[in-house]
Order: sequence, then C-alpha cells, then structure tokens
Amino acid sequence: MSTERKVGTVSRGIRCPIFREGDDLGSQVVTSVLEAAEAEGFELRDRDVICITESVVARCQGNYASVDAIAEDVRTKLGGETVGVIWPILSRNRFAICLRGIAKGARKIVLMLSYPSDEVGNALLTFDQIDNAGINPYSDVLTLEKYRELFGENKHQFTGVDYVKYYGDIIREAGAEAEIIFANHAEEILNYTNNVITCDIHTRARTKRILRTKGANVYGMDEILNAPVNGSGYNENYGLLGSNKATEETIKLFPRDCQGLVEGIQKEVENKTGKHVEVMIYGDGAFKDPVGKIWELADPVVSPAYTSGLEGTPNELKLKYLADNDYSNLSGDELKEAISKAIMEKDSDLVGNMASEGTTPRRLTDLIGSLCDLTSGSGDKGTPVVLIQGYFDNYTTSK
Repeated sequence: MSTERKVGTVSRGIRCPIFREGDDLGSQVVTSVLEAAEAEGFELRDRDVICITESVVARCQGNYASVDAIAEDVRTKLGGETVGVIWPILSRNRFAICLRGIAKGARKIVLMLSYPSDEVGNALLTFDQIDNAGINPYSDVLTLEKYRELFGENKHQFTGVDYVKYYGDIIREAGAEAEIIFANHAEEILNYTNNVITCDIHTRARTKRILRTKGANVYGMDEILNAPVNGSGYNENYGLLGSNKATEETIKLFPRDCQGLVEGIQKEVENKTGKHVEVMIYGDGAFKDPVGKIWELADPVVSPAYTSGLEGTPNELKLKYLADNDYSNLSGDELKEAISKAIMEKDSDLVGNMASEGTTPRRLTDLIGSLCDLTSGSGDKGTPVVLIQGYFDNYTTSK
C-alpha cells in the first residue's frame, strides 16, 4: 500500500478558554492543542507549528496602560506645550486612545496627516480626487480649511468614520487645542513646533532621522511607554506601537518578554508527546487588501517571538517551472520521479536559481503569521491559537 501523503499544509484554529490576566498561558495552550487533537482525531508531528495571537499573550501578562500614563510620559518627554503628532494611521482601535493620552499631555496638538492615505493604506481621499483638484501630494501642504474646501467630508470606506473630524474631536475633548494639516514631508511639522511624536510604523527610523537632523525633539510612538509609568504596562522595544484599544481609557500594549513562553511551550509539548514542534507569537499578517488597498500590518512586526526553527526563508523549487522547462519532455511517473529527485537533491541555498523563480522570498514567520491571521480572524471565532501542520513538507514527503 502506498504511503504517499495526500494532504499538504493544514491550518487549524484551536478553540481555547477566554484568557484573563495572570493565567498560565503556556500550559493552557498546550492543553487546548492536545485536547483538540484528541477530539478531532489527529496527531502532532515533528515541525508542526503552534501559533498564539499576541492579544492573549499581552492580556495574560496584564500589559495595559491608561491614557493618564500616556499623558504623563508625553509631558515628561515633550514638555506639555505644543506637540506635533505626525502620520498616525486612521484607526479607532489602533490610534484613537493613544491620541487621547497624547492630547491629554499637551496644551496644543498639531496633527499632521498624510494624504491621500495613511501608511497602511486607509484612504482619506482617492487619487482621482487629488488629480481633479490639481494637488501635488508630494509637495502641497493643506490646512484643514483648504482640505474641506477642496474635498468636503470623506468617510472611511469600511468604517464610515470621518477621521479628520474624529481625531480633532478627540484632541479637543482631552482638553487640548487642535490644529490639523495635511503634508507628506516630515519637515513641515517644524513650522509649527519643535516637539514631535512621529506615529509612522515601518518608516519611523527614517522619519526620526530626518527630524533629528533638523534639531527637533522627536520621539517615535515606539519611545512612548517604552518603560513603565507609575506601574503601567510598557514595551521596551515598541512602546505604543502594536497597541490596541481595551477600553475608552486604556490600551493593551504589544506583548513583551515572550521568548521564554514560546520555548516553554515547545519543551512542554516535547515532554508530553515526544514531538519537536515550533512555536510563535503572531499579530497582524503581512498582506494587502486588493479592494480597500489596506496593508494589514499595523503591528511593528508580524511575530515578536518564535522558536529557532522558524528562522530564515523558504528554500523551494517551483514545480511548474521544472515541469515546463527542465522536464517538459516527461509525463506521468517519469515526471513525478524526476521532480522528486530534483527536490531531494536541491541546494541548501537556491538564491539566483531560476528553478526557484516565483517562490516567496519572505521570512517564514511573516508567511506563517499571515496564514495564522487569516485563520483566526479578528472577530468571534474563539480560536486565538492556530496549529499548522505540514508547512515544512514538500512533494516528496510521505506519511
């Protein structure tokens, strides 16, 4: 009887208890995975990947902070007078509560929004609107009055929120004066204040370098709450980046100190099953919506912690390339045997090899994290743990 495997990669959402602060997350994750395996009739294998969403990690850590803690850190670092807040993403979940805390720590906020969209693709405007108005987004600076004159009210395609009004209201409700401008070059904010919080995520290092070269007192969001304030939560690497709304007055920060957790889960699974699995924490996936043009990755990284077996990038051959080129004269069992032999004898590094052309040269953690984010979703599935099996298999892998 053939032992050829008929199924490749399988991604399973694992239902778990509702996690609370102080829970022993590692043990509960292992228990949930093993109970799911028993209930559904599958077994763990070596190199399976257990993935835990960052949200429950931070919740169990109790990594929360209040708007008052944010405000105090902002006052301490930026002086409490006029603060420029530049290039935030447009998100009630990701930024609104952070903005409330920032505004509470300043007398005036000059909010500088990028246009026609934010860094991750949430649109204020369309390029058609920009073109019809004769505006050059690379050089033109718009006041709020000019923006309204040219474009009126623009609501987000998916949320229905006018973020310009929403963010202005948040600033004023926190007790600060609000001035809103629209510009795509960082230096523009220095015409208003020398004290700046740059809120971009993946371009933050460049933005801070540009502003510091001009003599600005500038902090990234990764440098606000990068240490505890009056016992608050914090993240030493990412500060406010990766945070989510918890309540109207608190945020849940990106988890910290996760390496011990993933390695502990790996060890516990091996002790209980004899299988050597990989483990990672994941947040947002790294993919782009073709309709709304929104790039999903609002977290600073896809995975803040993972076991060593998830280092690197895929090293794969493109089967259709081999079939259409090297072995175009073969078919049936001969073709199968030739391709299987090519896979088993492939080089350990296929960079530059045409037979790997079109494979995905991305980090394993980014690819797997994206699969997890799509599997678990962000709603009510109740599966904060994802088990991926067969990810490291190939065409030659048997049962």
